[in-house]
This record gives sequence, structure tokens and C-alpha cells, in this order.
Amino acid sequence: MEQTPDPIPDDPAERVFRRKVFYIPGYDPIHPRRYRELYRKEGAAQAAISGYSLTLMPRKGGGPYGWRVKSKIGTRTEAEFEVLVWSDLVRSSMEQGILGTYLQLIRTSWAYIGSGALFALMKLRKGPMIAALYPIGLLILQLLLALLAARGLFDLGALLHPALGLVMGLAVIPLILRTFRRHDNKVFAYYLMHDYAYSAQSGGANPAELEGRMAEFAKRIRASLADCDEVLVVGHSSGAHLAVSILSDMIRAGLPERHPALAFLSLGQVVPMVSFLPKARRLRRDLAYLSARPELTWIDVTAPGDGCAFALCDPVSVTGVAPSDKRWPLIISAAFTQTLSPERWKELRWRFFRLHFQYLCAFDRPGDYDYFQITAGPQTLADRYRDRAPSKSRIETPLSPWRST
Repeated sequence: MEQTPDPIPDDPAERVFRRKVFYIPGYDPIHPRRYRELYRKEGAAQAAISGYSLTLMPRKGGGPYGWRVKSKIGTRTEAEFEVLVWSDLVRSSMEQGILGTYLQLIRTSWAYIGSGALFALMKLRKGPMIAALYPIGLLILQLLLALLAARGLFDLGALLHPALGLVMGLAVIPLILRTFRRHDNKVFAYYLMHDYAYSAQSGGANPAELEGRMAEFAKRIRASLADCDEVLVVGHSSGAHLAVSILSDMIRAGLPERHPALAFLSLGQVVPMVSFLPKARRLRRDLAYLSARPELTWIDVTAPGDGCAFALCDPVSVTGVAPSDKRWPLIISAAFTQTLSPERWKELRWRFFRLHFQYLCAFDRPGDYDYFQITAGPQTLADRYRDRAPSKSRIETPLSPWRST
């Protein structure tokens, strides 16, 4: 899937299915080229496994970051991808320093404990709650180790002079904490703490700078509602709840009278981490609204093997805002233990962060979920899952302690 001339012969008599894909990442500070390279590598692997043709090419013209794909999956398809970038906001929110991060730990812990959200979330899935408690526990452990080292050096230095012991003890604390932070790319304690703190800092309300960016995203998506067969919005991880509000705003404002199929694919969503907070009224209102809209198709894909997502939890129902005419989302499982071979599953099983991105990757025993056929194939999302029954293991019990909209 290199950037080479299209090997698919053009047949003027064959109609080309055209799609525009908008990908909304989760809380990720990495440059969006990461997603292009992931698509290039994993798309080639899936095409080889499933026996279809997929070609990646540069995007025409300038503008926001993206790429083009031409495929032959029964019928020729052309897809234009755009990554809706908010990584700059993520990087800015991570510039807290060590002391600032520990203050975040205190504020975030209280936001979830004091509101009752933590205890409600624990009734859903253990995996994401372990992931949420992990950075708190690890940061506390790092601080305790630094304090123990300080106590040891204090006692040692005090044998010579009390002032020397005090200086040695105080000096080693920031040194050890800086060392831990320098190696955070291996344990992700600071990264995850910033992630949870970003949503919790305003009790679940979106920060002003994020609201501004979401409004820009809505304009870009709306401007694409022409000259294609489908507009597909993909929201991954925390990008899923951003997509819920963006699409709600678009539909409320009114869609063009004639527009292509509008589809929403949420992957590995963590919606309850926000919607269960007291001030997440905007998100709860948008969940209720979008779940009843006939203007789009909303498919929610998770997997119990993904410990970072609220697997098979209907984000609308568990939040307690499902309207009487609710029709979305259709909850389905990517079923990692079935769609990955035993050898591949064994290789990935304990790589939790990698599994959280498996929705964007190749499956060596693919089922009806194929990210590349969905984004670059000739079927709309609605047609692909028209007769698909929801997962029998889905969780719909209303559990949020906060349901005001």
C-alpha cells in the first residue's frame, strides 16, 4: 500500500463509490501522520489476508492532514481521509510539570469520588477502571519511593551533620521524580493522568478551547456533504464523545436537503468516563439527541478484550438518557478472541495500549468488522450492518448518578 500509481484500471462504465472519512483521534499528543502510517501498514496486511486491493495515495491539494485510498473490493471505491487534529490541545494540557501533575491527581480523584461517578463506573467494566486507577497508584508509588529514598539519605547524612541530612533528603526527591517522568514513555502514568484530568477538570464540561475546535470540525464535516456517496465520521476512544457532540450540533443546525449518507462509527469508546460526571450536561443532551436521529447511522464497536474501553456498554443507555424513540447506537463486538488467531491473541493479550488500537488494525480471522472495508469499501455503514443484530452481551443498565441535560 505504498504511494505508487493506482494499479486499479479505470473503467468508465463502472461507477465509483466515493466516501469522505473524518477521523477524530482520542487524547493523543502524537502527530497525525501516525494514523496514515498505521492505515498504510495495517491496510496492506488486511488486503493480503482478505484478498482485495487497497492503494494509499497523497491527498490532493493542501489543507488539513489526510490521505486518499483507492480500492477494489468487488466494486471500485475512492475514499478521502481527513484527521481532525486536536493533538496541539492535548500537548498543551500535558505541560503541567511534576507538581502540577500531582495536583491533577488530587483534583481528578476527588472529581470522580466526590461526585459518586467512580462507584457507578465500577459497576460497568473492571478494565477501564483499572486503567483509570493505574496512573494514580503508580504516581503515588513513585512519590513513596522518592520519600523513602529521602528518609534514607536524611538518616545517612545526619550521622555527619543534621543540616547535611536535610539537604540530601530534600535534594533526592525531585531527582527521583524527574527520573520517573523521563521514562514515562514506557509506563504512561503521566500520560494517563493528564488524559483523565482533561475530562474531569471541569466536571465533565468541555474546556472552551476544545469547544472552539469542535465547532471548526463541524464546519469541515458539513462542508463535505456534497459530491460523495457517504460521509463517515470515525471517533476513537475519547474522540467518540467529541463526535457525538459534533454530529449533534450539525444535525440541529440543519443538513442540506440533499446530502449523502451520514454515518458514525465509534470505536473503543470511553463515553461513561465523561458522561457520568456532574457537569457533562452537554454530552448527556447530545447522547440522547443523537440516539434518536434518523439522519444518520451510528455503529458502536468495542471488544471485551480491550481493557481500556467500556466494552459492549451502550453509552446512551448506561448514562440513563435513552429517549423512548431511541434507535442508536447498534452495539457490536469486534470479538478479539475470535477475529484474532490464538497465536496473534497470545501475542497481543497483555499489550493493553496496543489492543486499544486494534480496531484500526488488521485481523487475521476477520468477521463482519473490517475497518478497511468500512472506510474504503463500496457499502455504506447502514447497508453493511442493516440486518446485524446487536450483541447479546451488551450492557444497557442505567447507572450514571448524574442524568441532567
